[in-house]
Parts: sequence; C-alpha cells; structure tokens
Amino acid sequence: MAESRNPYSDLPPEAYWRSAVAEAGLYGMKGLWASRWVLPSDARFATFGSCFAQHISRALVARQIGWIDAEPAPGRCPVEIARKYNYGVFSARTANIYTAAQLLYLVRLASGELAADAAEFWDEGGRVYDSLRPAIEPDGFASRDEALLSRRSMIRAFRRSIIDADVFVFTLGLTEGWENAATGQPYPMCPGTVAGAFDAAAHVFRNYRVSEVSADMGAALQAMRRLNPGLKVLLTVSPVPLTATASGQHVLVATTYSKSALRAVAGEIAAADPGVDYFPSYEIISGAPARAGFFAPNMRSVEAAGVELVMKHFFAGLDRSGPAAHQRESDVPDQKEEAAEARMAAEDLACEESLLEGFNRG
Repeated sequence: MAESRNPYSDLPPEAYWRSAVAEAGLYGMKGLWASRWVLPSDARFATFGSCFAQHISRALVARQIGWIDAEPAPGRCPVEIARKYNYGVFSARTANIYTAAQLLYLVRLASGELAADAAEFWDEGGRVYDSLRPAIEPDGFASRDEALLSRRSMIRAFRRSIIDADVFVFTLGLTEGWENAATGQPYPMCPGTVAGAFDAAAHVFRNYRVSEVSADMGAALQAMRRLNPGLKVLLTVSPVPLTATASGQHVLVATTYSKSALRAVAGEIAAADPGVDYFPSYEIISGAPARAGFFAPNMRSVEAAGVELVMKHFFAGLDRSGPAAHQRESDVPDQKEEAAEARMAAEDLACEESLLEGFNRG
C-alpha cells in the first residue's frame, strides 16, 4: 500500500517530541527560536519587565551589543552606589515592571497622556517614596520635589528608550497586582510592603484575566508605536514562580495560572502582529526537559547554568545581519563604563517582589 500523504508527512525533526526533545536532550535541542526580523548590525535594544529581564540586558552588555542605557548613573559614581540606587538595571530607572497594567501606565506617562505628578507619593518617616518605584531609592527621597524630579527623569529616559530602540524587550512577570480603587493607578508592590501604608478601602487586589492582560498590552503597543512607528517588540515570560500570592489559592496553583495566562497573551499577540515576536525563555527553564534542574534549592531562583542556556538560544536565533543603521561615535561606551557594567552584571538581580518573603510566618 502506498504511504498516505498528510500534513505530518513532511514536518522537520523539530516538530516531533521524540527527535526534537527526547533524543536531542536538554543541551542538544536546536531551533527553539529564530527571530522573525533581520535587524541592523548595530541594532539597539531596550529592556524592561520583571526581574528575569535583567539577564537579557546583562547579556547584551557583555557582548557589547547595543543595549540602551537612557538613564545612566551620574559621572564618576562608584559601581556599588550605582547598583544600590538601581542604575544600569533596565534601560530607564523604572525598577521592575511586573504587570501589563504597569507597562501601560508608564507608557501613558511617557506619551504625555498622564502628567508626571499623576501617580501618588508616599510620606513615611520624614522621607518620600515614589509609588511607581517604591524601592528605587533605598532610603526614600528628601522631599516631594526631589521625588518628582527623579520621576520626571525616569519618564524622559523611558520615552527615549522607546524612541531610540529598534527592539523593545519586555518580560511579562505577574498577573497579580494592586491598584488604587479610586484612580486605577497600578502599583508595582502592595502598599505597606516595601513602603507606604495599606488601606483596605483604597487598595484593591487584582488578578488580571487573560483578556485584561491582552488589552493592556495592546494599548501599550499602540501608544509606543505612536512614539516610534518602526518599533519591534520582543516578548518573553519570566519562569520565576511567585514569591507569594494574595489570590487565596495555593502559591503553586496561582503561579501556574499567572504564567499560563502570560504565555497565552504573549503567544496570541506575536501570532497576530508581525512587529511582535516571542522568545521562549520560560519554556527553556520551566519545560519538562529541564526537570526543574535550573532552579536553586529554593525552587524559585534560576541558576547561572539555566541563564547561560537561555542566552545561548537567544543569540543563536537573533539575526543582526542587516546593514548598520545608527551613528556609532556617540553610542559606544568607553572602557570604564563597560567594565562597570560587567561588574554590575555579576551581582544579584534587583527584585522587589522577593521582599514579600519577609512576611512569611510559615
């Protein structure tokens, strides 16, 4: 009998689990990702999102690829001080952006739709904290004027990051968040955890649905493209589990929902929009082939070997074979700056969400 032809007859080995995963093994897998874009050889990348996004910025810096640092530390600032005050972590000093709602709010600030002083400031112990970035200054600001000045600087840098980037890399981290009941302002952390005071009447818990995350991401993309019509967006999902959940569910169940929802949104947006791509860092770390081997003993932090494998696949699939598109003279950091970035890259990630563990009485 002649072999029946069907859609599975001519699929490549990468389409079958046995050949692509089981026989290839964790370190033999190939073709996990190939960028849909041919980028200029001097492509510029802006990186934002949850804690895991910092690995991409560090990898770009280490390879001297065009990572945008739109809000660098003041000149001659020692590396240790710069790190303490969250310089060089993301392309602007936004701190971690955990939810799509946060991203949209920041983009609205960058586009001028919202005034810089629209978001709250919190007074505590004679110091002032920025509700958008409560941990950005370890000891808070001396005054509201100082806090607003810093916020304005961040907004300008965030705007420049969008305008100057060829690729805006955003790592989705959480579906859980908190908002102001009256204004709808999203918070990166629940008030009263890192700074501020919790008010049950004013602060509402949100566990964003897939449709809500998708809508916020869509609105953010539209607003960013008004600033930079040619902007390409690369989405990833953080594999790092939740530190804690306020959903009422077991944290394992809550984590599974959160990551599943974010992965679904990222996939749907990338499938529908040629200007958006998805990179599978989540699958590499959390997928069955890794057998949870890339997680530290706390079963949450990602070990260096896992990050290294993620970056191997990232750069293997990145296509920067296009002609140069930017003037390089003003873009190339001097040797001292490169050395400072390299030292900072070796330090721990800045991750406010992990501070929630301090409230664990278990």
